Amino acid sequence: MRLHSLRVTAFGPFGAPQRVDFDALNAAGLFLLHGPTGAGKTSVLDAVCFALYGSVPGVRDGRGLTLRSDHAAPGVPTEVVLDLTVGGRRLEITRRPAQLRPKKGNRAGFITDKAQSWLRERDPGTGQWQALSRSHREIGEEITQLVGMNREQFCQVVLLPQGDFARFLRADAEARGKLLGKLFDTRRFAAVEERLAELRRTAEQQVKQGDDRLLALAERTAEAAGPAARDLPRPEQRPGDPGLAAAVLAWAAVARSGAVERRDLAACAVTAADGRRAAARHVLEEQRELLRLQERYAETRRRAAALDERRAQFEDLCARQDLARAADRVAPALTLRDTAEREHRDAARLYEQARTRLPASLADAGADQLAERERGIRQELGGLDAARRAERRSAEIAAERAALDREARADEDVRQDAEDWLAGWDTVRQRLQERIETAQAAATRAGQLESQLAPAAARLAAARRRDALGRQSDGADRHLRDTRDAAGDARQHWLDLRERRLSGIAAELAAGLREGEACKVCGATAHPAPARAGAGHVDRDAEQRAEDAYGRADEARAQAESALSQLRQDHAAARAEAGDASVEELAALEGELRRDHADAHAGAGDMHAAREELARAEQEHARRLDAREQADRRSAARTSHREAIERELAVIEEELTRARGSAGSVEEQFATLTRRAALLAEAAQAVRAYEDTAERLKSADGALADAAFRAGFATPGDAARALLDHREQNALQDRIDAWQAERAAVAERLRETDAAEAAAGPAAVPGRAQAALDAAERVQRDATSAYDAARDRCAALARLGRQAEEEARRLGPLRADYERVARLAGLAAGTSADNERKMRLESYVLAARLEQVAAAATTRLHRMSAGRYTLVHSDERSGGTGSRRAGLGLHVVDSWTGRERDTSTLSGGETFFASLALALGLADVVTDEAGGVRLDTLFIDEGFGSLDDATLDEVIDVLDALRERNRSVGIVSHVGDLRRRIPVQLEVLKGRSGSTVRRRGAEG
Repeated sequence: MRLHSLRVTAFGPFGAPQRVDFDALNAAGLFLLHGPTGAGKTSVLDAVCFALYGSVPGVRDGRGLTLRSDHAAPGVPTEVVLDLTVGGRRLEITRRPAQLRPKKGNRAGFITDKAQSWLRERDPGTGQWQALSRSHREIGEEITQLVGMNREQFCQVVLLPQGDFARFLRADAEARGKLLGKLFDTRRFAAVEERLAELRRTAEQQVKQGDDRLLALAERTAEAAGPAARDLPRPEQRPGDPGLAAAVLAWAAVARSGAVERRDLAACAVTAADGRRAAARHVLEEQRELLRLQERYAETRRRAAALDERRAQFEDLCARQDLARAADRVAPALTLRDTAEREHRDAARLYEQARTRLPASLADAGADQLAERERGIRQELGGLDAARRAERRSAEIAAERAALDREARADEDVRQDAEDWLAGWDTVRQRLQERIETAQAAATRAGQLESQLAPAAARLAAARRRDALGRQSDGADRHLRDTRDAAGDARQHWLDLRERRLSGIAAELAAGLREGEACKVCGATAHPAPARAGAGHVDRDAEQRAEDAYGRADEARAQAESALSQLRQDHAAARAEAGDASVEELAALEGELRRDHADAHAGAGDMHAAREELARAEQEHARRLDAREQADRRSAARTSHREAIERELAVIEEELTRARGSAGSVEEQFATLTRRAALLAEAAQAVRAYEDTAERLKSADGALADAAFRAGFATPGDAARALLDHREQNALQDRIDAWQAERAAVAERLRETDAAEAAAGPAAVPGRAQAALDAAERVQRDATSAYDAARDRCAALARLGRQAEEEARRLGPLRADYERVARLAGLAAGTSADNERKMRLESYVLAARLEQVAAAATTRLHRMSAGRYTLVHSDERSGGTGSRRAGLGLHVVDSWTGRERDTSTLSGGETFFASLALALGLADVVTDEAGGVRLDTLFIDEGFGSLDDATLDEVIDVLDALRERNRSVGIVSHVGDLRRRIPVQLEVLKGRSGSTVRRRGAEG
């Protein structure tokens, strides 16, 4: 990757557009980027990183408004344009972060533009630029793929921050592991460790769950076995123990054996109880049969005695049956006479009733005379039919006249109501039209006020932010002064301690001397007068603590400066948007606008209702006009109809007057004649019936007397008393048949010999036999219940045994998987006995990478230190606790003493060139890891001030050697001696209107 040019506008400290020509700097191979503190040297590197990845390195990462220069004019956008060649392609990347800009037109305030990106590629044939993408995601993926590194790797490999590598040298294994893990992306190996641990936990959980199920089956087996398992000791293994399954299966087999033995004993007891119960049942059946025969014989004797007592009654029944059969021959005559008598009584009653309703002149009239009078009245009724129809028509005409009167009154009400409503129509229409116009005007005003309300609210919010940010800026300014003072005090304290430690360094070195061992300084083995630590001696730990305190204080100062800068930028933006008006003034203006807008909006809301009401009123107006017109047409039609029915009514009244006679109406006259005709017809029929029934009764009396004499009865009354109906005769026959059947049955049973013999023997005693049977059945039930329980217990144990065996078979592969996964997880996590160095998988991979880095760094460190120092990788733990990593140790071998020591023992200058060598070696390894992408431009940031002249020459020679194969190196430093040693320079100058860049040296 080679950088060609960089253009920045309104970025960081650069207010005006600036251009860096990297092609001219790369031609020299080694160039210096310098300038006073705060001028913006690091901002040039930030711009390169921002162009590539859309964000700046480390704590300076700013994806929002913090990248914008405070010196830039409001309308100038913040922009970074980088021209580079990577992967054989010439690309141009343009980035604009999210930033505030003034609103267009004459509107006050600011709006936030979203972040934008452009990617273009130069066609090598035509030399023209072609647009590739404007998507942040697509550009980021394309650059990451071409460069082969993410942002963190790029900042660590290309921008070479020396402070980070100095800390890397002194760091423990955990800190080294975190940095190396980010650079070499060993997350997949950590993911393997986590996956194996997760698989181990899952397999362990499955094994424990299977063991829990086995133990649950053991508990169920113990419950099912009952007494058979009461004295058996339970398995002692716990869930997860290897021998749990075998122990449970063995214990269950013993329990099943005991249960089977108890079941066999119970089966023998059931067989014996069945034999005793069968014998007792046979005895009980013999006693019950003897009792039955004895009771049967006794019952037969009782029934024979009862028959003898009822013999006279049987003979009376036979005589009564003979009389009833004789009376049956007289029954038809009796029935005929009763029927004739009943009909004659009914006819006589109707005849008397009819005579009471007839006029006195017709009380003794015969049937023919009454029928003649009925025919005369019927003829008179026929003449009244036409008059009845005329009378009904007269009633219909009266109803029509009443209906016409009601319709006339209703139409008059409709006409009057329409007239009254139409009289006020013009006033109603004008009122509704004025209401609509008022609502339209309110809607127009509401729209105008709404356009003013949003800017007013925005200005009010900006004013509140302005005042709040102003107060915060004052507090942040005070906090910044405090942190600056604290950082200065901490730095002075650190420098004082360092000076005191250097003054007493001889005593510190003497403390490490051992008799017979070579001195690390002079090499002598005799130490006649070692230096002694004086009062107030400062050791390395105290100096380190002071340096760490200074680092924290300086970091707090930098954070305070960044916070204050952000607050000032936000305050300026809020002040530009709000203006100089106070919050109270803007709040009053905004409240007045809101009230006016609410009133106008409420007035505009009435427009729809007013329009709907006008539409309804217009519909009502049309309806009222139509109703008045319809009422006038119906009134004219009613007048002609009324005249026609009046004429028809006059003709009908003349006809009715003649037909009514003395009655109130024709219908009344018709009803009177109809009743008279019906009364005469009924009376004539009653006279005829009375005469006919009297004749039939007389004939029936004669026939009855003749039938009774022939049947042998003295009088018809005797025959009637002897007569029985069919039901009574059947009952009499049933009683006779029952006595005869009883007599035959008793005779048959008296001939039975077995009952007589049983009666002659001793009395039966079934109670004792029943008691013996009950006792035998209780014993048999208890034995059967015990056997069933034992059999069910054996079945349940067999079923549980099969389940336990199935569970054990299923658990076998799970346990084997768990042991295999647990062995692998322990090996990867460094907890297994097979892992001799207790090194995690990720640490193992990182150790290999660190070994490569140490080898690459040693090549340059050996030259910088004049062959004295060599970096080596160590597999030993970096500490004694289990929380320390193994395999990430880093030592330095001093060829002057021949000893290997920790890198934290290096001095300040030694630490710098060791960390520089480490950074360059790490860059080579990361580059190879990223796919061998060639890095033609490198930047080294600070750290040269701690070197003496000779060491600085060595370092410059090493860096100058990096120019081989057309590679360029940029050194970022403010060390004055470097300006004389490196002729090609990029100088950053700061001023009140912002920083500028200037190239010096060569043709520049």
